[in-house]
Amino acid sequence: MNELSSSLLLPAIVFLPLLAAIIAFLIGRNQLQGRINICFSLAQFLLVVLTTLLFLHEQTYQSERYVIGGWGAPLGIDLIVDGFSILMIALTGLLTLLITLYSASYFSDKYSASEKSLRFWPLWWLLISGLNALFMSADAFNIYVCLEIIGLSAAALVALQGSRAALEAALRYLLVGLLGSLFYLFAIAILYRSHGTLDLMQIAETANHSFPDKVAMILITIGLLLKIALFPLHFWLPPAHANAPTPVSAILSALVVKASLYILIKFWFDVLGATITLGASQMLGALGGAGIIYGSWCAFRATQLKVLIAYSTVAQLGYIFLLFPLSEYSMGVSSFTGSASQAAVYFIVAHACAKAAMFLAAGNLILAQGNGEIAQLKGIAVREPLNVLVFAVAGISLIGLPPSAGFIAKWLLLTTAIESGQWWWVIVVIIGGLLGAMYLFKVLSLAFSTDPAVVESPTSKSTPQVSNVMTTVALILALITLALGFNAEFILNISNTVSEVSGI
Repeated sequence: MNELSSSLLLPAIVFLPLLAAIIAFLIGRNQLQGRINICFSLAQFLLVVLTTLLFLHEQTYQSERYVIGGWGAPLGIDLIVDGFSILMIALTGLLTLLITLYSASYFSDKYSASEKSLRFWPLWWLLISGLNALFMSADAFNIYVCLEIIGLSAAALVALQGSRAALEAALRYLLVGLLGSLFYLFAIAILYRSHGTLDLMQIAETANHSFPDKVAMILITIGLLLKIALFPLHFWLPPAHANAPTPVSAILSALVVKASLYILIKFWFDVLGATITLGASQMLGALGGAGIIYGSWCAFRATQLKVLIAYSTVAQLGYIFLLFPLSEYSMGVSSFTGSASQAAVYFIVAHACAKAAMFLAAGNLILAQGNGEIAQLKGIAVREPLNVLVFAVAGISLIGLPPSAGFIAKWLLLTTAIESGQWWWVIVVIIGGLLGAMYLFKVLSLAFSTDPAVVESPTSKSTPQVSNVMTTVALILALITLALGFNAEFILNISNTVSEVSGI
């Protein structure tokens, strides 16, 4: 990467959303507010694309480090990008652009009170800035700061609806997030006492099987699992995702829970990989497998559409945690290589696009129907065919049917489980796919109902028509999910180099 990308683009990716947050706060009520935020999202996307292209131009996939203020580790804070982080930053840029387009219409006076818009945009850009900073952080304490920024802004965004259920869900989300951050903060205090530095690369160079390192890894794992909402620590996620405004639900499921997962993978396989045991990896895999079954079953039993999708997130996160027992072991140390890492990285990308599309489509269906009751969706495909199509395409990816991106991710998981002789994970993946099909077709069978009395109900005539922008954005995300299934080589090539470019 040349001097332009390392000296200007990396910090700009973090500070541009901060500037957008400040401007959104200052302009307040303004007819041009939506357009201004769209311009910021487009600028952010172009900046991310340029950074990605410059990173890939070297064709060596070597990590790039930017030293803030010229101080450097261990006194200063560094930004670092590698194959994994550049993929997450690119994904964040893409989803930010599309969901911002959706939000500009969603928070217009036609669908939402202007007060919500005033609060939404500053918090939205603060969240995006925290995500970008997290994916580039090379310092353990800087990661803590980013986790707090993400958690506080996300909880405030959940509370935007103003209902009692939303406020309770936001408070629960906030308290759980703070507890997870407290565990993480204790861990980095131990690491600093043991290693005398908070730079991830320097910690990795001196990490070993010592008792302090093991305790720190346990605390980090517990804290991040609370934020990720892995079963059985998922209790806060369905209410938070279901009661948040639609664009907030989409970003929470697509990116926010993945941020903590990204950090867990970094610590588990790179920073403190020397402390990991096979038994611990199998335990995380077992929790992931239980999450797949439990989340899918709860999704099938759900009566509210957004609750169904939220429990689906619990299940889909479980698939990613099969990475831990399926990862290759060399000399007793787990490594982030091979088809397991490919499956995990691809699952993160595929799930982000599919779940964002599904939440946006569900939000559109709820607007068109007037409520989120699944039983009230009978015949809605007649009035909202494109949104039902988006929901179906996203669901197909989550189930893992070809030619979607989810199919490739699950295929990689299945082949890895078979090759490693861990056939029991194959059974879990198949059962999860069948349960996923059950809750997907439960919704689609009602949506395609041809009951004339339902189709011509007064409710369908009194609710506002969903804007073309909101439907188009959801459709674009669904098409991206399909496109990823046809052209997986690019992402898989980057995921092949993750362990080599972590910079640690």
